[in-house]
Amino acid sequence: MVKTALAVATFVALILLPRVVPALKNYVSLDLRDVPLVWDLPVPKPPEVESAQVRERRLQVRAPENLVDPHRTLDHFYQALLQGGKVHILHFGDSPTTGDLITSDARALFQKQFGDGGAGFVLIAKPWAWYYHRGVEMDSAKWTIDVAGDTPIKDGMHGLGGASFQGLPGAEASFTVKDGERSAEVAYLEQPDGGTFSFEADGTVLGTVETGADKPQPAWKLFDLPAGTKKFTIRVENGRVRLYGVEFSKNKPGVVYSSLGVNGANITLLSRAFNAAGWTAQLHHYQPDLVVLAYGTNESGFPKFVDTTWASEMKAAVKRLQTALPATSILLMSPMDRGERNERGEIETIAAMPRLVKIEARVAEETGVAFFNTFQAMGGDGTMARWYAAEPRLVGSDYIHPMPAGAKIVGELLYGSLRDGYNEYKLRQLKGREVQASDH
Repeated sequence: MVKTALAVATFVALILLPRVVPALKNYVSLDLRDVPLVWDLPVPKPPEVESAQVRERRLQVRAPENLVDPHRTLDHFYQALLQGGKVHILHFGDSPTTGDLITSDARALFQKQFGDGGAGFVLIAKPWAWYYHRGVEMDSAKWTIDVAGDTPIKDGMHGLGGASFQGLPGAEASFTVKDGERSAEVAYLEQPDGGTFSFEADGTVLGTVETGADKPQPAWKLFDLPAGTKKFTIRVENGRVRLYGVEFSKNKPGVVYSSLGVNGANITLLSRAFNAAGWTAQLHHYQPDLVVLAYGTNESGFPKFVDTTWASEMKAAVKRLQTALPATSILLMSPMDRGERNERGEIETIAAMPRLVKIEARVAEETGVAFFNTFQAMGGDGTMARWYAAEPRLVGSDYIHPMPAGAKIVGELLYGSLRDGYNEYKLRQLKGREVQASDH
């Protein structure tokens, strides 16, 4: 026993000696700070058998908030995302959409998760000073601009974005984009006595287009963009041309999210202002997987219109879309809250807004399309009062138009609900395959 004790003592002394004798510091064999680590060594556990209840909990996903889709009309869109190819979204709306507010943030999130398919559709020039498309710088000169609903031209041939641009020699439009755009498709109107325009990339002409035809009809010309080119210019070479816009795309899978706003617009723009055949041709050409209709803010200032006409005009617009695109997913996106000052000087929700949102939800149910309750998602009644009091402010002094930070919130809410719906769709697909497998 004594020998054992002496052996242990000698062993401990040899370990500790280098710590008290500086000359032996290079002979430390054990760092006492490492001793506790010995007790933390991971010990592998045997795999647990997953019960049916545990598996059910694991496969549960968050239900989409403020997104109603009882007819599963969004399944087409979700399946397109799941397949991993090019996915096209067309987002029609009013003034926030003209500035790419809300849409730019939703676009960024979709492209981050599902791939960047390109910048999407951009008008030829700026009908309004604040017109903007994130990632595309624009400059133009000498165009006559005609906006749907506010133009002497009554043919209804307004293109995809609700505006057309007429030009003679000297008119030009330039676009500067980020790296990676590999094609540009110019949308224009073929017409009797139509003129010619050219398209160039970084100063090199890629081609010219003759727009003359026997009758007016929409047409498109696709240009492949040389790698690395960033600035693209359209010039009228002779005659008169009428152009609509350019869609920029990348030669890889991903989401192409086009913001198609008209300032001051209401739903009658889509239910009445567009030539039926011309708009159908536009929709057929772009073949969207999802169409978003975001109207109602301007209508909310007219209570009689809301109570008597809003529903029928929205139904008419949806019907036109369903006729042209029977397989496409359609989403009605309610307006945001809209504030006004009452007699006490307090900001409150405009009276017609809650009624308008309820009517729109009912229209979605009756027409078999999906509905996103933006009003409720952002906080419901009184939200603009809270947003105006926030630091920094989230809405402008009109209590209608969001500041960029407020628009980002709404864009994230829209994307988040659609992402949750997509995850729920994937779970349904998985469960469906499991049921099929169990039946065989």
